[in-house]
Amino acid sequence: MSHVEDQQNEGNTSEMHADGDSEGSTSHIKNRLDGGNVQPQQSQAVAAHVQALQRRKIAQLEEKLEALQSGRAVKERQTVWYVAKERAIRRVITLFDSIEDLVAKNDRRYESEDPDNTIEQDRLQIGYATLARTLPWFFKKGSEMEYEEYMHMLKMLRQGADGTRADDTSKLKTLISEWVNREFKLVSLVDPDDKHSRGFTHDVCGKLLCPAELDWNSPEVKAGIRNHSDGYIVTDLSFPTYLYDKYTTNPDDLEEGLFKGKILIQGYKAVFTSPSLAKDVDGDGDSADVISNNRQAKKSLSRIKVKKHVAQIIQMEKVTPRSIAYIACQSMDGDFDYEQFWRTIVDFFERAPGREAQRRVERLLKWWTRKVFGRNRQGELSDAMKANMSVNALARQREQCDDTVFDSP
Repeated sequence: MSHVEDQQNEGNTSEMHADGDSEGSTSHIKNRLDGGNVQPQQSQAVAAHVQALQRRKIAQLEEKLEALQSGRAVKERQTVWYVAKERAIRRVITLFDSIEDLVAKNDRRYESEDPDNTIEQDRLQIGYATLARTLPWFFKKGSEMEYEEYMHMLKMLRQGADGTRADDTSKLKTLISEWVNREFKLVSLVDPDDKHSRGFTHDVCGKLLCPAELDWNSPEVKAGIRNHSDGYIVTDLSFPTYLYDKYTTNPDDLEEGLFKGKILIQGYKAVFTSPSLAKDVDGDGDSADVISNNRQAKKSLSRIKVKKHVAQIIQMEKVTPRSIAYIACQSMDGDFDYEQFWRTIVDFFERAPGREAQRRVERLLKWWTRKVFGRNRQGELSDAMKANMSVNALARQREQCDDTVFDSP
C-alpha cells in the first residue's frame, strides 16, 4: 500500500512536474512569440529613422542647390554687367590694349625715373586716364577684391571685349551696304555677304575707300589699286575718302572736311545710339536731344523696360577721339594695319601740333557731339557769355538796386 501510494505520489509529482514543465514551456513559447513581435517593431523604428535621415539629407541638398542656383544667378548677372562695361573699353578707351596692360604700363611709368616719355607711353597714359573716367568703379572694386575674384572680374571683362568688335563689324557691314545703296541709288547693289560686290572691286565702294591723295576717277589709279601695283598700295598711311565731308578732299588742305563723312557719322550713331537714328544725319543735330529724349522715355514708361543704347549704358554724353577712331576702323579694306590706323586717328585728336590745331580739334569734337547726341550748347558757353545772359544780368541788377537803396540816406 505504502509502495503503491509512493508510486502514486511520484506519479502525481511527475504530473505536477509535467504540468510545471508544460506551463514553463507555454510561458517560454509565449515569450518567444512576444520576442517575435519585437523584431518588426524594431524594423519599423529603423525604417522611420532612415526616412528621417533621408529627409534631412534631401533638405540639405535642396539648400545647397538653392545656394548654388543663387550663386549662379549672381554670377550670371555679374557676367552680363561686366560684359556690358567691357564693351565700353573697346569702343571708347582702347581697341587693342587690355586693361591689365593699361594698369601695368601706367604703374611702370610712375616707377620709372626717366622723365621723357614716348608717344606710345603718352597714348597709354591717356588710355589709363580714360579708363578711370569711363569705369570709375573698376579701381575701387579691384582694390577690395581677393586675387581670384579680381581675376574672375578681368575674365568677365575680356569676354565682353572679345565679342564687341566682331558684333559691330557684322552689324555695320549690313547697314553700310544699305546706306550706300540708298544714297548712291545703285543699280548694281552692294551685297554685304558677297565680297565681290564690296571693296575696291565695286566702283562706289572703291571711291569711298580710295586714299585721299589719289583720284579714284582716274582709270590708272583705279587699275593700280585693284592690281596692288607699286605706288597704289592702300595702307594705314592714307586717310580713305569716306572719312571726308561729301567724300571729297582738298589736296592742298587735307584737314578740310576730315572726319565729317556721312557714312562715318551714320556708323557712329548706329553703334552708340541706334540704327534708326543713323538714317538721318544731314541736320546739325541742334533740334534733337538723344540723351534727354531717352531719359523722358524712361520716366514716362517707368513700368515698361526701356532698352538703353550704348552711350547711356556707359554714361557717355560727348563724342570722344577714341570712339571716332573705333568706328573708322570698322570699314577699311586693303593691306591695312588696323592697330596703327587706330593710333594715327587717336594721335590726330590727342597730339595736335599747336594751339590753333588744338582749337580746330575741339571745334570738331563739339560738332560731332551735336551731330550725334543733339546736345544743347550750354556746355560750350564761356563764363563771360553766361554772365551777360538775362538771368544772370537780372540777378546782378537786383543786387545792385538793393545795395543802392540800402546805401541811400
